[in-house]
Amino acid sequence: MNAESDERAGAAATAARGTATGDVTAPAQPILGSRAPEFVKRRRTLHLSWQVGVFIVGLAVVVAGVIMLPLPGPGWLVIFAGMAIWATEFVWAQLVLHWTKRKVTEAAQRALDPKVRRRNIILTTVGLVIVGVLCAIYLWKFGIMMPWKIEQ
Repeated sequence: MNAESDERAGAAATAARGTATGDVTAPAQPILGSRAPEFVKRRRTLHLSWQVGVFIVGLAVVVAGVIMLPLPGPGWLVIFAGMAIWATEFVWAQLVLHWTKRKVTEAAQRALDPKVRRRNIILTTVGLVIVGVLCAIYLWKFGIMMPWKIEQ
């Protein structure tokens, strides 16, 4: 059929061999490919239309997320939601999403390392002290000026 279904069939066969032989040490590979309903997959034009629709909806969500990056809003969260929409249909988006999840998990594990946490706490404390001292110097030198006239 196409490359996506061939790749998905190969992954399913590998997973089936691993469970048939009792090999539990092999990590479970996610099945890649389209998650469209079967009646959509059976008809080529309907499946192509389905993919175009999923791509347009995912693109709209990703563009909204990109717009939200400089504006108020959960930009990155919306971008990842758009990628998740694309991942329901496209292998490349599934691979990008799996890579992103792996990197986020690794970063979270590194952040939980006691040495890294201690360093981050020390750097945050030093930064807050510096900002506090600079604010105190500014207030000592210039004082607080209200934008309205209180004397009148």
